[in-house]
Amino acid sequence: MWGLDNPINFNSSQPSSGSLVTSTHTRTQTGHRAVIVGGGVFGCTTALELLSRGWSVSIINPGTPPHADASSTDVSKVVRMDYGSDIFYHELGEIAIEGWKRWNRDWPRPLYHEDGFLILSRGRMQSGGYEYENRKVLQQRGYNTEHLNTSQVLNRYPAWDFSEYSDGYYNPRGGWVESGTVVEHLVHLCEAGGVQLYSGQMYRLQSEGSRVSGVLTTDGDLITGEVVVVATGAWTPTLLPWLADVLWSTGQPVLHFLPNNPDLFSAEHFPPWSADIANSGWYGFPALADGRVKVAHHGRGVRVHPEARDTVDANHEASTREFLGRAIPALSAAPIVYRRICMYCDTFDGNFLIGPDPNREGLVVASGGSGHAFKFAPLIGEVIADAVEHRHNKWGDRFAWREGGTFGTEEARYTGG
Repeated sequence: MWGLDNPINFNSSQPSSGSLVTSTHTRTQTGHRAVIVGGGVFGCTTALELLSRGWSVSIINPGTPPHADASSTDVSKVVRMDYGSDIFYHELGEIAIEGWKRWNRDWPRPLYHEDGFLILSRGRMQSGGYEYENRKVLQQRGYNTEHLNTSQVLNRYPAWDFSEYSDGYYNPRGGWVESGTVVEHLVHLCEAGGVQLYSGQMYRLQSEGSRVSGVLTTDGDLITGEVVVVATGAWTPTLLPWLADVLWSTGQPVLHFLPNNPDLFSAEHFPPWSADIANSGWYGFPALADGRVKVAHHGRGVRVHPEARDTVDANHEASTREFLGRAIPALSAAPIVYRRICMYCDTFDGNFLIGPDPNREGLVVASGGSGHAFKFAPLIGEVIADAVEHRHNKWGDRFAWREGGTFGTEEARYTGG
C-alpha cells in the first residue's frame, strides 16, 4: 500500500475543470486542512467543494478510487425525482437533475442519460401508493407525465408484458448515470485540483482528548487535519462502531442478463423502470453498449459486513426469473453474465447521516446513503462541506446528527420478506 509520502498519481489526460456545483460560497484562502476517509461520491464531491472554499484536502482510500466494492462503483444508477409523497426529496432530485445536466455540459462527455423513468403499478394506481403519490406530486408541481395507455404501450415498450403491471406513467425528466465512470472523473478532478490522494485503510482516528486530529492508517501512517470526514459508505458502521444503532450495512442483489435481441432493450423502448417497487423491490435499466441488461432489487437486503458479502444466491436468481417471466418475458431465459452484491449503508430512518459528531470535536460523518444517495451527487458535496464549516444548509437539517429511533425508509424501498 501507499503510505503518507506516496500520493496516488493519475497518468491519464487532464480532465475538464468544469464547475462541480453552483456553490453559494466564494473561494477564500482559509488555511484549513481536511482529511476525508473514502474516495466515493460523498468523499470526492466534498473534497471538490472544500477546495473551492480554500481548504487543503487529503483523501484516504484503499487503492486508487473508485473502490471496486463501493456502492458508488457500478455501471449505472437511477436518477429520479419520483419520491412518492415526500416533496423534500422530490425538490432535491429536481435540483440534482439540473446539476447532472450542468456536468454533462462541462465534462468531456455526457454521463447522465435522460432516458426518462417508467413507473409501473400492479393494477390500478391507488391513493397512498407510491406510484399514485408520485404522479400527484409531479402534477401539483407542474410536471407533465404520460399516463400509460395499454393500447399504445405494447408497441412503444415491446419487451414488457403489461398484463400484471397494467397501470403507471412515464416521466421524461429522469434517467440514469454511468456511476462508476462518474466517480472516476470526480477523482480526476480532485487530483487536478490539488487534492492529495493516499492509498490506505483507516485503522483508527487519531485523537487528543475528545478532539479528533487525524487518521492513523493500517500501514502506520498518520495523516492530520483540523477536520476528519468519514465518508466510507458501507464500511462506516465498522469503522465507527458507536453508530451501530444508527447505521448498518446491507447487501442487495444485482444481476446482468444478456438477451438474444439487445435492440429490444434500447433506451427508446426500455427506459429505466420500476415495477410496483415499494411492494416488490424490482427495478432496472436499458441495455448497455455491450447488450447487458441490469435488473436489481431495492429491498430490505441482508445485513452483512462489506468484506464478507457472498454472491447472489440461487433463490434470488429463481425469483428474478419468475418475475421476468411474468413482466419481461424476453429476459426470463437470458443467460446471467454478471452477479453483484451491491452494498448499502442504511440508516434507521432512510435519510442520510451528514453532520459533526457531537461527542468528538473535529469529526464529521457523511454516510448512510440508504441505497438512494448517488442521484444527488451534484449537490451533496455542498451539504457536507456546510456541515464541516458549521454553516446552515436548507437541505442539511434532514440529514443532521440524530440518535436511532423509529425505523423508516424512503417510499420506493421494499421492506417485505
